[in-house]
Amino acid sequence: MIKVTLKDGSVREFSPGTTAAEAAKNISAGLYKAACLARVNGADCDLRTPLTEDCSLEILTFDDPAGAHAFRHTASHILAQAVKRLYPEVKLTIGPAIDNGFYYDFDAETPFTREMLDAIEAEMKKIVKEDLPLERFTLERQDALSLADSMGEPYKRELIEDLPEDAELSFYRQGDFTDLCAGPHLMSTGRVKAFKLTSCTGAYWRGNSDNKMLQRVYGTAFPGAEALREHLERIEEAKRRDHRKIGRELGLFALLDEGPGFPFFLPNGITLKNTLIEYWREVHKRRGYVEISTPIILNRKLWERSGHWDHYRQNMYTTVIDDEDYAVKPMNCPGGLLVYGLEPRSYRDLPLRMGELGIVHRHELSGALHGLFRVRCFTQDDAHIFMTRDQIKDEIINVTSLFDEVYSLFGLKYKIELSTMPEDHIGAEEDWELATDALKAAMDEIGKAYEINEGDGAFYGPKLDFHLEDCLGRTWQCGTIQLDFQLPERFELEYTGADGEKHRPIMIHRVVFGSIERFIGILTEHFAGAFPLWLAPVQAKVLPISDKSAGYAAQVAEKLSAAGIRVETDMRNEKIGYKIREAQLQKIPYMLVAGDREAESGQVSVRKRGFGDVGAMSVAEFISSASEDIRNRTAW
Repeated sequence: MIKVTLKDGSVREFSPGTTAAEAAKNISAGLYKAACLARVNGADCDLRTPLTEDCSLEILTFDDPAGAHAFRHTASHILAQAVKRLYPEVKLTIGPAIDNGFYYDFDAETPFTREMLDAIEAEMKKIVKEDLPLERFTLERQDALSLADSMGEPYKRELIEDLPEDAELSFYRQGDFTDLCAGPHLMSTGRVKAFKLTSCTGAYWRGNSDNKMLQRVYGTAFPGAEALREHLERIEEAKRRDHRKIGRELGLFALLDEGPGFPFFLPNGITLKNTLIEYWREVHKRRGYVEISTPIILNRKLWERSGHWDHYRQNMYTTVIDDEDYAVKPMNCPGGLLVYGLEPRSYRDLPLRMGELGIVHRHELSGALHGLFRVRCFTQDDAHIFMTRDQIKDEIINVTSLFDEVYSLFGLKYKIELSTMPEDHIGAEEDWELATDALKAAMDEIGKAYEINEGDGAFYGPKLDFHLEDCLGRTWQCGTIQLDFQLPERFELEYTGADGEKHRPIMIHRVVFGSIERFIGILTEHFAGAFPLWLAPVQAKVLPISDKSAGYAAQVAEKLSAAGIRVETDMRNEKIGYKIREAQLQKIPYMLVAGDREAESGQVSVRKRGFGDVGAMSVAEFISSASEDIRNRTAW
């Protein structure tokens, strides 16, 4: 008998050769039914894998990311099998699982139409109903190449040829279909109960525009129809909330061919942006930050000193001034380091918290640009904190507290990811270990859960990334806390300690919004353009019922504006119902109807977004109520 240690620490005994699936069935019939793959001694594998010696075993379901990945990877094979059945002349390339779905790239002479996708879906349903077992086997290199040739799959041959000589060449067979694949997969096609092919786009083979254009078919899959329905509804809701569409409708920003990746902010958008910046400044002043501004263009020597020229050069824009190389800054931190070094510092000056709303430029591939989410020019709400070693934990805790305050105002929850030392790093490993331990200790002290993301830290230090969750359950990486021992060393920064000796400060890089432009995109989709009153570009619109009441409407608007309320009037010769509908489409928080009756009584009829008609009140009463909500940043 072999001893198998389960996830809960319990130990069970099985006969050697018992498969992971059989072990799952022994543990629980429900677990066996929901199982997607096994994790044996920390390695993910098929449920058909035999257990031959003492080991640890986890049975992963769709609720685990790795389980969902295996589930959707199997769905991609079902897609490929369906395509080959219907269109045998099509050549296969690759078909991975991705977040919330899967895709497969095909070399097809004509694009797949929606009608063709429907036919492929129907064939996929037949394959699922056939409940074909997925069987893994391996081949020697020459046999693998012969198999690819016999199947008429030149892309598979190319993939095999590019693999290292000592690589294991594994295949998966399901009925009449075989594919080169590392796996793991579900036990059979019958487990994929609900799926949908969502779109088809062009994609170059291996992402290289010099190669042939392929047809990429996207889909998603779930264990049940209800989960699939909910997911598709979220997709449709996400389309309705697309910040590019809403930004155009509300006059927030423009994306023009004359500047790909360089957004143009329009009057409403700049009002929104400036309101966020005003809030940022208020929070940071209250928490002991000073604000600085550093140049956008600095010389090559600075970027070599900081390490960006060697480690980030491909993302930087450069120019030549007076025969000397310069770079447009992709980050604000070197400028902040120079500011620190302008004058002598004492331990009494620390921690020194310097904030900067710096415009940065980063070269992004045109295919990666996406609205405000991925741009080439943005405002980074940076701060750099210089401190002693014994202040590290408290400062990390303070920054996390600031994040809590800001994100909660917008109703955004978050998860934390700790990214550790990458291969391309600078500095001693002992410093990296110390910095990583400091981040962990701070999170542990305040009880914040975090996940480890091995090897994904910045080249100069480990970091905590804050992934925000919006109202649709989507996550966005915004806030970050990066602990840096390296740049203060490179810039030879010092402070005089209590002992009278010179010491090297430690540095924190951190952003809250991340990119203000990107954060505006996130908020636009999170609120579907219906921004809270305090943030709305136009907070109230006065709607005169007729030309006769236009003068009174103008007086009301003037009083609101004098009180600091952002207001517009709609003086068009249109019916009041039309004006109300137009204001609703513009997501205006308050609509103030002004007619003859209101003019006589000195009142306005108030309509509140999401509530409808809330009755008449005096102009002074409205100003008092709205001003209090704006001042308190009430969340509606």
